[in-house]
Amino acid sequence: MKTIVLPPRYRWETLCKRPGLRRSDLEDVVLKIINDVKASGDKAVMEYSGRFDKIKPASLKVTEEEIAESANKITEELKTAIDTARRNIEKFHYSQLKTEEPVETIPGIKCWRKSVAIEKVGLYIPGGTAPLFSTVLMLGIPARIAGCKKIVICTPPGMNGRINPLILYSASLLEITDIFKVGGAQAIAAMAYGTETIPKVYKIYGPGNQFVNKAKELIQQDGIAIDLPAGPSEVLVIADNAANPEFIAADLLSQAEHGSDSQVVMLTDSKSLIQKVEREVDKQLQDLPRKEIAAKALENSILVVLNSLTECIDFSNIYAPEHLIINTADFNSLSNKVVNAGSVFLGKYSCESAGDYASGTNHTLPTNGYARSYSGVSMDSFVKKITFQELSRKGIEILGPAIRQMAEAENLEAHSKAVYVRNKK
Repeated sequence: MKTIVLPPRYRWETLCKRPGLRRSDLEDVVLKIINDVKASGDKAVMEYSGRFDKIKPASLKVTEEEIAESANKITEELKTAIDTARRNIEKFHYSQLKTEEPVETIPGIKCWRKSVAIEKVGLYIPGGTAPLFSTVLMLGIPARIAGCKKIVICTPPGMNGRINPLILYSASLLEITDIFKVGGAQAIAAMAYGTETIPKVYKIYGPGNQFVNKAKELIQQDGIAIDLPAGPSEVLVIADNAANPEFIAADLLSQAEHGSDSQVVMLTDSKSLIQKVEREVDKQLQDLPRKEIAAKALENSILVVLNSLTECIDFSNIYAPEHLIINTADFNSLSNKVVNAGSVFLGKYSCESAGDYASGTNHTLPTNGYARSYSGVSMDSFVKKITFQELSRKGIEILGPAIRQMAEAENLEAHSKAVYVRNKK
């Protein structure tokens, strides 16, 4: 990790730039995959799975037997842990259900909104070296609560041609059975346009590598909705001299082990704390099974000393982190100054891992600075807001003249006449 001491404000924007991704031919490659899947369906999906994942499953759809067998491959302790997470995620997301009451804007006119579930949704669940079964809960639970009629999961199989049992077990808890053995950009294309086997959906959710995220970006241009723009995972920690270096190092490494393109950042007003954290990171890194991945991520990561904790918050708001940990004595007052972040963790005991798994909040969050303008996944991500209005005779009598004046000022005579024919009656 690189240490930067008291950088002037004009350098902050540069320091907040994420590590560059290899983009030279990425769009061309992904666009070809999408077009091939649109044209050839299952055949193209299988061909790309064989090329990129080195496996062509006998059948794309997971069978009921495979789902049922998954429960036998998981310890009771882990089942209990998953159930704890499930209950907390459900409780937090149920609290977001709101019914809006009609509003009478003027006598005789009522307006209101109604939340209606998106009928068909697709959930992308990363597999590979870290099968994210927790993402099944984070996306599947709000989809179920919202009332989505069709929930489709795509996730890459292992070299044995089977889906990780933890992913299947988590899906079974939510009664999701439309699960398909396909990953990468081809999975996104399959859910976006449909194939002989994989159903077409109206909105696609979930994290993935640069090919997956580019595919989501491209299908969005074709009218298929996505949850949010995404990139490599990231965390920013703000700490003062009272913070425990062991805690901070563990938080930084927990994010660095996600992938070699992840980034971790620490901000502090204490130069001595930086040195302690550096030593602790080196120490803890040696024991990590994903040591090489984490070490690569640390090459793109920074430790920054600023003049004050207020400056740390200012820097953080420019960076707009996916995860923000405020590990300071006065974290409550600092938290009031946060305006750009995906999810915030307050105090020395609030590790980012809690949000990733079991506290109840959703871990599908905007990265790469998109927290400046995007929220993380929530119940709102799985519904549409439809507005309704009802005008009585009295309402159109009162409002009619204003409508006609405005319509005629825009030279839209038919709009005005739609009011006039009612008023003259």
